Amino acid sequence: MAVLAPLIALVYSVPRLSRWLARPYYLLSALLSAAFVLVRKLPPVCHSLPTQREDGNPSWDRKEEQREVEILMFLSAIVMMKNRRSMFLMTCKPPLYMGPEYIKYFNDKTIDEELEQDKRVTWIVEFFANWSNDCQSFAPIYADLSLKYNCTGLNFGKVDVGRYTDVSTRYQVSMSPLTKQLPTLILFQGGKEVMRRPQIDKKGRAVSWTFSEENVIREFNLNELYQRAKKLSKAGDNTPEEHPVAPVPTAVPDGESKKDK
Repeated sequence: MAVLAPLIALVYSVPRLSRWLARPYYLLSALLSAAFVLVRKLPPVCHSLPTQREDGNPSWDRKEEQREVEILMFLSAIVMMKNRRSMFLMTCKPPLYMGPEYIKYFNDKTIDEELEQDKRVTWIVEFFANWSNDCQSFAPIYADLSLKYNCTGLNFGKVDVGRYTDVSTRYQVSMSPLTKQLPTLILFQGGKEVMRRPQIDKKGRAVSWTFSEENVIREFNLNELYQRAKKLSKAGDNTPEEHPVAPVPTAVPDGESKKDK
C-alpha cells in the first residue's frame, strides 16, 4: 500500500499536470534547454563554434565542461543551503500574471486604513510573495474571482509580505517555505478577521489546502457574500438623501435700502 498510494496519486494527477506543462511558456523553456544541449554536444555544431578560448583550450573540451558543471553544482548547493527561497532558481518558474483584475494593492500603511475606513465593506485579502511559485500559480485564479465577485460591498485586495515584512508579522503570516502559508487568504468583516485559508495548526504549520477556484468559492461562501453585498449596496442607494433647505429671503421694509439692512 505504501508504494501503490503514490503511484495512484501520480496517475490521477497526470491530466492536470499535462495541461499545466502544455502552456507555451514551459514548451518554449524545454525547447531552449534542449537546444542548448544540442549546440554543446553535437560534433558538427560545436566544431563550427570558435575553437579557441582565452586560455588556449578548445571550447568543446569535455574535461573543461565537466569542471564547469561541478563548479556550478557546488555553487547551487551553497545558495540553496543559505537561502531556501532561492531554490526557485533551479526550477521552471512561471511568468508573472499580467492579465485583467479588479484588485486593490496595499502597502504596510494603507492596509489598516482601508480595512477600517468602511466597516460595511467585506474584504478578501491575499498575502503573497513574488518569489513563491504557489502565489504565482494562484494569481490568475484570484484575478478571475475578483472580476466575477467584486462589487461595492465585497472587495478584493493583495499585499506583498515579501516586500512589507512587518505586515506578515502583524497578521501572523509566516514567509518560511517550511510552513507553506503562502499564499494566505483572509476574510475581513467589520475590519476584523473572520477566517483564513490555509488554517494553522498548533505547531504553526499550514493545514494542507488546495487553492482552486472551486475551493475558494465554497470555503468563503462567495456566492452568499456577493448577494448580501449587492442587497446592501441597493439598500444604500435607495435611502433618501437630505437636501439642504434653501434660506427664505427676508422682506426689506419700505424706506430701508438693502445696504442699510
